[in-house]
Amino acid sequence: MNILFLGSGTSTGVPSLCCDCNICCSDDKKNKRLRSSILIRNEGKHLLIDTSTDLRQQCLTNNITHINHVLYTHHHADHLHGIDELRSFNHFNKVVIPCYGNKKTIHEIKEKFNYIFDETTQVGGGLPKLTLNIVSNKSFNLAGVSVTPLDIIHGKLTILGYKLNKCAYITDCSELPYESKKQLQNLDILILNALGFDPHPTHFSLGQALDAVKELKPKRAILTHINHKFDHEKVSSKLPTGVELAYDGMAVEC
Repeated sequence: MNILFLGSGTSTGVPSLCCDCNICCSDDKKNKRLRSSILIRNEGKHLLIDTSTDLRQQCLTNNITHINHVLYTHHHADHLHGIDELRSFNHFNKVVIPCYGNKKTIHEIKEKFNYIFDETTQVGGGLPKLTLNIVSNKSFNLAGVSVTPLDIIHGKLTILGYKLNKCAYITDCSELPYESKKQLQNLDILILNALGFDPHPTHFSLGQALDAVKELKPKRAILTHINHKFDHEKVSSKLPTGVELAYDGMAVEC
């Protein structure tokens, strides 16, 4: 199973609009961060986690020509609002794409993008062809990968992270429930959000992410959903052994 980081940035992306800080003006490609999303590649199938605002650019950059399934962590714009780009995959591959999320996320997708799902409001063509599926915390198989949805606290919301075989993708996390922690122990790879240096009400800071890594003991930890405070090279040089920053285009085997 191969994991490709389509984006490793926070909701604004990096560089952030209107910002002239050293990171936003950096020439280091690893300081250029599209909105967070990963693509699981396994047995010739593609499993996408979140349709980020930058999905079109991410697919063009990485020559992605098919998507078989989409897993949603939650309904916030940076993780959802690229949904309309899926219609190109429908059209050229002649497929309907199944999408998965918790009850709240599926409800919000239907509400926010009712033109896709409400036949009484549809006008003209060019609509994504998608099926929406509510998932529980029970494991299921997609594209040859064992997928286990995990409850994650994101401020006042309960969203989903995903355990994928012996790896996990956790983003927009401010707290890990006990039952989810049990599922996240001793993984081969833990991908975890680390927004910035300072405490935040809805995301782990770097310190909180490192504390979680210490508790969960993965063989390898990769930090993502990063803001414009992190200079990739400087922060990377100070991370503990076994912990690293994600960057756009990074690919790892699990």
